[in-house]
Amino acid sequence: MAALRLGDEAPNFKAQTTEGEIDFHNWLGDSWGVLFSHPADYTPVCTTELGTVAKYTDEFNKRNVKVAALSVDGLESHHGWIKDINETQNTTVNFPIIADEDRKVSELYDMIHPNADSQLTVRSVFVIGPDKSIKLTITYPASTGRNFDELLRVIDSLQLTAYHKVATPANWNEGEDCVIVPSVTNEEIPQLFPKGHKEIKPYLRMTPQPNLN
Repeated sequence: MAALRLGDEAPNFKAQTTEGEIDFHNWLGDSWGVLFSHPADYTPVCTTELGTVAKYTDEFNKRNVKVAALSVDGLESHHGWIKDINETQNTTVNFPIIADEDRKVSELYDMIHPNADSQLTVRSVFVIGPDKSIKLTITYPASTGRNFDELLRVIDSLQLTAYHKVATPANWNEGEDCVIVPSVTNEEIPQLFPKGHKEIKPYLRMTPQPNLN
């Protein structure tokens, strides 16, 4: 199966999770979504990751983002693991963990990379827009835990640039200046960006973040 690319529709699926059966597209509704996979239950790095995501619940909610995790283990294993996560990470896991013992979802999303491991999923991350299209993919090796501050930063950029004719420069963070996209003419700038702009080069024009007061 070909790998999923940016702009592709995120494949729909039905699956059992720790919060009951979900139909993925229906579950997302008009929210943004993050789907991320784990090599296995009861693994140390994943334990810290799921605990971190639970602690970031308010940040995801603020951005209208639903989060779902996945591993190729079963529900009973997931529920036992959640107890460990809650205990060791001082939090409460409050998002679904998908049971994917038949690897149906893993294969739909190309989460098993045979040259890394023929059985276990790599650390895939998919950010999915309300239109159900894939907006971001990141793949980490099993040995490296994910940076969820970076994931929030990217979601901030995706949500900003979806509704305003800007892009975000290197290392951008919420509240910092943005790049005006090349398709905007200089004549259009005053109307689109009333806060003003700075032209560094004809192709590099900066403006304050447009969706902040």
